[in-house]
Amino acid sequence: MDLGSSGLRIALIDGTGQRQADESCAYPAPFPDPGGWRSGLIALVDRLPRPWRQRIGAIAVDGTSGTLLLCHPDGEPPAGQLGQALPYHQACPDKAVESATLAADCTAAASPSGSLARALRLLDQAAAAGYGPADLWLRHQADWLMGWLLNDWRWGEEGNNLRLGWHLPDSATGDGHWAGAIHQQAWTPALPQIRPSGTRLGPLAPAAAAALDLPASCLVIAGSTDSNAGVLAADPAPDDGITVLGTTLVLKQFSAVPVRAPGVSCHRLGGRWLVGGASNAGAGILRRFFDDATIAALSRQIDPGRPSGLNLLPLPGTGERFPVDDPELRPRLDPRPVSDALYLQALLEGLTAIEQAGWQRLETLGLPPVRRVITLGGGARNPQWRALRQQRLGRTVLNRPALSAALGMARLARQGLRLGPSPTDAP
Repeated sequence: MDLGSSGLRIALIDGTGQRQADESCAYPAPFPDPGGWRSGLIALVDRLPRPWRQRIGAIAVDGTSGTLLLCHPDGEPPAGQLGQALPYHQACPDKAVESATLAADCTAAASPSGSLARALRLLDQAAAAGYGPADLWLRHQADWLMGWLLNDWRWGEEGNNLRLGWHLPDSATGDGHWAGAIHQQAWTPALPQIRPSGTRLGPLAPAAAAALDLPASCLVIAGSTDSNAGVLAADPAPDDGITVLGTTLVLKQFSAVPVRAPGVSCHRLGGRWLVGGASNAGAGILRRFFDDATIAALSRQIDPGRPSGLNLLPLPGTGERFPVDDPELRPRLDPRPVSDALYLQALLEGLTAIEQAGWQRLETLGLPPVRRVITLGGGARNPQWRALRQQRLGRTVLNRPALSAALGMARLARQGLRLGPSPTDAP
């Protein structure tokens, strides 16, 4: 199950890894409403043929990295606005100094664009509403829905919590810890107990099994972030890079060693280090000006060999996370030419420039240049954009739009089902 920035998707694979079903839908409620995440999952599972549902052995969920909410220990969000999540793209520059002080050298959490800054804002709002520092729990999007599946909201998957301050060790097999002074706060009990991606957490709770019409024996596997799930779907070679052209633009590549820097994520995935970053910009900005059919029609008028001559910075609003970590960076969407095709080309060129800067940023941090770029997401359906990108990046660009994050989660669930219990499993 994939909880993406623009909608939900579910993929079902069989025992050999072959995809049997792939369904998607928009969020049934505004994105920050956790009730919509749950009802969307129920609606998508209901689309699967019942004989298939009765044979599902495991489920894993990914979510947008950084979308954070408060909930009671029983998973119920507090009433009103306090029960709405703060989305992944919302920076909290007013919490920059406090989060940097608490997180110490954990750069993923020290940023005002990180989950820790959002957590501090949420905790302030909870205190203003009369809650104590540990009365409500802090949970990311995927972890909250995982809690509903288990009827147990104790757990958090490590990749989803890096930007909250979970610090991975330099060894790919060691244990992590909460960075800096995060583990010494009055609100520390609000943090989840962390488990690695792929961990078997237990069977579905009876209520979730009934709501989804899934067998009670179906196991819940700790998932990952949406971009990491896309990497699992792509199964890249060691020298491949992954670009996800969804609502936001995400770059990932494997590294021999962990890399830590502002705005850069460093995950453990399948025993390897996965390094990258996510821009606030992406294909979502295109829909502000054109619908999908218009984008396809205008794209056919683009000549990738003739630059637009414009220099746009197509951020959806103020603030950027990667390749620069700047909460005050402003978009540049003008001038707009008379020709819609030329304007679309300029937007695509601006997004491509951000991607190029992202790969350059990773190289300056010591990562080797990628040999080719595998592209996932809705933007991977656009051949003219692929041509623009290949020309500017100077390397082979492969479009693979059928490889969804949901497929990556299905593969992770299958792996968790086949591996069996491990010493790190939760009770």
